[in-house]
Amino acid sequence: MKLEIIGEYSVHHLKKDVLSGIVVGIIAIPLGLGFSIASGINPVTGLYTTIVAGLLISIFGGSRFQIGGPTGAFVPVLLGIMLQFGYENLLIAGFMSGILLIIFAICKVGSLIKFFPQSTIIGFQSGIAVIIFTGQIPNFLGLHNIDKSKYFYLNMKEIFENLTKVNIYSVITAAICLLIILVVLHFSPKSIGISYLLGILFSSLISSMLFSSQIETISSIYGKIPNQLPIPHFPQVTIDKMITLLPSSFVIAVLVGLQSLLTARVADEMTQSKHCSKRELIGQGIVNMVTPLFHGIPAAGEIARTVTNIKNGASSPIAGITHALFVLFVLLLLAPYASYVSLASLAPVLMLVAWNISKREQFSTILKDKSTHSLILTTTFLLTVFTNLTVGIGAGLCLSLLFFLKRRMKNNHNELKETK
Repeated sequence: MKLEIIGEYSVHHLKKDVLSGIVVGIIAIPLGLGFSIASGINPVTGLYTTIVAGLLISIFGGSRFQIGGPTGAFVPVLLGIMLQFGYENLLIAGFMSGILLIIFAICKVGSLIKFFPQSTIIGFQSGIAVIIFTGQIPNFLGLHNIDKSKYFYLNMKEIFENLTKVNIYSVITAAICLLIILVVLHFSPKSIGISYLLGILFSSLISSMLFSSQIETISSIYGKIPNQLPIPHFPQVTIDKMITLLPSSFVIAVLVGLQSLLTARVADEMTQSKHCSKRELIGQGIVNMVTPLFHGIPAAGEIARTVTNIKNGASSPIAGITHALFVLFVLLLLAPYASYVSLASLAPVLMLVAWNISKREQFSTILKDKSTHSLILTTTFLLTVFTNLTVGIGAGLCLSLLFFLKRRMKNNHNELKETK
């Protein structure tokens, strides 16, 4: 599929691809740092993931417009694995998910994506948005010493119990960042990446000039960001670890496949193109087998960066490759400066990302319907927030299947009555 565009590719297309790749790269840097921190992982792993996954998915994936990397959907899942099993085991789980994705591709699981109920998808996406948004409240308020839990209600309880320890300097820094982003977007709604970058840079600069000793930065919490890619390394694997991590790996694989194929479908609708679901899953499998070797976290196609890629005129995978190389360039040359970014400056960025992926309008429309769809939506949403993503999606699919079978039985009964 990707070879079809070579004959009609021109210098004009190359310029548009490179420009789009740079714009997407600008967006990817703060999100890579932020998603890693939100997942309880060293922020530089987000950059490693963006570079390696972004490069490989553009080469091996089934959609020419797909941009891969760390995503917000993984935050609650990765945080839960980190808290329960630790970072080394997270890498193993990510590698195993890559193997499962290739198995899914061979079994043609990608064709089943069209049967996923919209109410379930919107329910878990909205639940993820709530978890990401509330997860950034401690960074916004400067509450860096509170305990983290994989359960939403325990995290909220911890925040409320520590409200007396709010750092006013963190609040000021986060507010400055948020204000700058909103002002830039007001005058230039399409400049999402630039607004994030300006917000982070100026708010971090102001805080370092006025009250540097009163605010936490990436370096003060996680240490300096190294300006190089890590030497490939694979953690020690045992049969016991593989058995223990299999459920987590399966959840990651399902989430990667679901998000990547949904994003590819959105790209198809925007460009009148057609992705190959089998190749997309194989590409994502390769990505998630290779990325852990470079200390990267699980990655998938990401809808906001993919849409930005398309809107900036991308026409080939060269845009995605450029985006990865741009982030690599920034890592090699500017990593020491990124270490001084304030954690409070990243909080508004992730909060806005959560706001944008929350599917508010669709959620409201389905909820007002007061049908089986609204029950499935509410159940998926609440269980995603108050338990975990696996339970939320599983319950949503089970309810969908039960209501489907009920409708079929009712239809069969009516048909039987008519024949009599």
